[in-house]
Amino acid sequence: MSTFDVQSIEISAPFSAAFRYIADPANLPEWTHAFKHVSEGHATMETPAGAIQVGLRVQASEPHGTIDWVITFPDGGIAKAASRVTPHGDGSIYTFVLEAPPVPLERLEGALAEQSRILATELATLSRRLGENGRRHV
Repeated sequence: MSTFDVQSIEISAPFSAAFRYIADPANLPEWTHAFKHVSEGHATMETPAGAIQVGLRVQASEPHGTIDWVITFPDGGIAKAASRVTPHGDGSIYTFVLEAPPVPLERLEGALAEQSRILATELATLSRRLGENGRRHV
């Protein structure tokens, strides 16, 4: 049973532009499904159980190309998301490591599969936003 999924997508925007856009948490609502509002270390996330307020911290290093998020839930639980932007010719490759959500073992594969499907659509949205037609968003 897998407890993680790694997905990558090619982005036609140059490394520095892609990195700055992805590392800015204010842009999360533009390309993700869960984040509805982000401001100053906090975010509103839409979940199957409804909207919740979470803490959101970004740990980004442009020299290393890494962009990681630390999400603190109201119950004190912490989730981390790790990603990396890599220069690739005139564009970039964005790689995201999705870890299984904190759900009971019997639901793990279904939950991870669903999150993997959602991540694939989010990465496609991100690529379109940062592509030729989306450079104005950078």
